[in-house]
Amino acid sequence: MTATVAIIGGGYGGVLAARELDDVADVVLVEPRDAFVHNVAALRALVDPSWVDDIFLPYGSLLARGRVVRDRAVEVTSQRVVLGSGEVIEPDITILATGSTYPFPAKVDVEDADRGKERIRAAHRALVDASSVLVLGAGPAGLELAGEIRSALPATAVTIVDPAPDLLGGGFPDELRDELRGQLADLGVELLLGTALTEPPATGPGTYGPVEVTTGSGRTVRADIWFRCYGVVPTSGYLAGDLADARRADGHVRVTPELTVAGHDDVFAIGDLTDLPEAKMAKAAEIHAGTVADTIRRRLGGQGGEPSRYAVPSPGISLPLGPKGGASYNEAVGVLGAEQTSGLKGTHLRLDDYRKRLGLR
Repeated sequence: MTATVAIIGGGYGGVLAARELDDVADVVLVEPRDAFVHNVAALRALVDPSWVDDIFLPYGSLLARGRVVRDRAVEVTSQRVVLGSGEVIEPDITILATGSTYPFPAKVDVEDADRGKERIRAAHRALVDASSVLVLGAGPAGLELAGEIRSALPATAVTIVDPAPDLLGGGFPDELRDELRGQLADLGVELLLGTALTEPPATGPGTYGPVEVTTGSGRTVRADIWFRCYGVVPTSGYLAGDLADARRADGHVRVTPELTVAGHDDVFAIGDLTDLPEAKMAKAAEIHAGTVADTIRRRLGGQGGEPSRYAVPSPGISLPLGPKGGASYNEAVGVLGAEQTSGLKGTHLRLDDYRKRLGLR
C-alpha cells in the first residue's frame, strides 16, 4: 500500500517536496491559495506591471499522481490533518511547509490570484503617482524594494529608515555592505540608519497619501507613500495536540538536524517555519525540502540507513537592486557585484525555474 504524505503549504519548500515525492507516495498538498505566488519577483511586479500575471503560477500541472487541495489546515497533530472544509486526512508522513507572513508588497497577502494581481496593480498606481517614498527596514526586502523603485522610477526619491546601525544584519562581511551601500548611493537612495521613528506613519502602507514622520535623531521625513519591510511571522497557529509543544513562543517550530519536529519521526518541518538560525529565504526552504524528500524517498523505498541531516550553511545571499544592480555573497566565491548579480538573479528572478517546477511551459 502506497504511503500518504500530507504537505501543509504550497510555497517554495512545499512545492519542491511535493514534486520530489509524487512518484513514490500519495501526495496531498494542502494550500489555501489558488495559485503559487513567486514572491521572489513580487517587488519587480510592483514597479513593472508586465510581471504581475507572470508571478502567479497555477498548481494544476505540479503533480502527476497526487492532488492539490485548496483549503486551509486548521488543526494538525502527528496523526491527522483537519481542514477548514471539515475534511480529515490521516497521513503516514506529514511535512509542515506553511512558511511565514511578511508585509506586502514583498509577499502578496491575499489568497485569490485575481485579487492579488489587483492589489499589486493598485499599489503600482499609487507608487507611480508618488514623488517620494519612505521604506522602513534596511534588510534584504527594504534594500531590494529601494533598488527596484529607483531603477524603474528614477525621478522618485527613496529614503530608508532603520534603527539598526548598518545594512542587512546577520553574518555578512563588511565588503558586501560596502558594495550595496555604494550602489544605493549611486542610485540616489538616502539611508537613515541607527534611528527609529518616534511615531508610525498616519497613513496605511502602500497607499498614496502625505507621510510626515520624525526620527529619534530629530530628522523629519516627508513622503507620498511608505512601505514596511520588516516583520517575519511564522505561520504555525494550526499546530495542535501532540505537536503544540513544538511551537515556540515566537511561532517557530523546533526541529532536529534531520528536520523532523522534535519528538516526532513522521512529522517534518521546512522553510521559514523552522527555528533554524539562518535567513528565512526561498533558497533555504528549497534545500530543506530536498533534504526531507531524500529521507522520505529512502524510507519508503526500504533502503534504510540514517536519515539525511541538514547542516545550516554559512550566510549567503543574492540581492538585486533592480534588473542591472545588486550584490551577492557566499563563502566560496566572496562578494559579487552588479553585473554578476544581474546574471545570477536580477534579470530573470528565477521565474523560468519555477515555471518548470510547476510543470508549466
